[in-house]
Amino acid sequence: MPKHKNTICLWSDKDAEEAARFYAKTFPDSTVGAVHKAPGDFPSGKKGDVLTVEFTVCGVPCLGLNGGPMFKQSEAFSFQIATDTQEETDRYWNAIVGNGGQESECGWCKDKWGLSWQITPRVLTDAIANGGGDARRAFEAMMTMRKIDVAAIEAAVRGA
Repeated sequence: MPKHKNTICLWSDKDAEEAARFYAKTFPDSTVGAVHKAPGDFPSGKKGDVLTVEFTVCGVPCLGLNGGPMFKQSEAFSFQIATDTQEETDRYWNAIVGNGGQESECGWCKDKWGLSWQITPRVLTDAIANGGGDARRAFEAMMTMRKIDVAAIEAAVRGA
């Protein structure tokens, strides 16, 4: 089991290993560790099925649990991935949406396993942290977007 004091456990129907491998391939500082098989039958699986998968996403320790279909992911939990450029924003967004995911509003998207992601350029979070007019203009621009447009946020901050 994970060796960290705190690990995010992500419930999955039956695809925890597939999801973990996708995240490890997509995001830097992400890996798949041990895959543990069930020692006996359980409500949503059989002995020998993958039960848990240890992995990291951008350095954050996680455990994927194949618990069955009774619980679903919701937007109440998301990973927020900070990006530095439009190219990086596009790469992550397109990987998630292009692999069976779906777009949402204001930099949010959802992967094919139902997990929500915020692909958030630092220019946006920096502008909001600055407060005042920068924050208001950046926020108003963001509210019109799905995937965040870095140039449009920069223009909004400048008041253009």
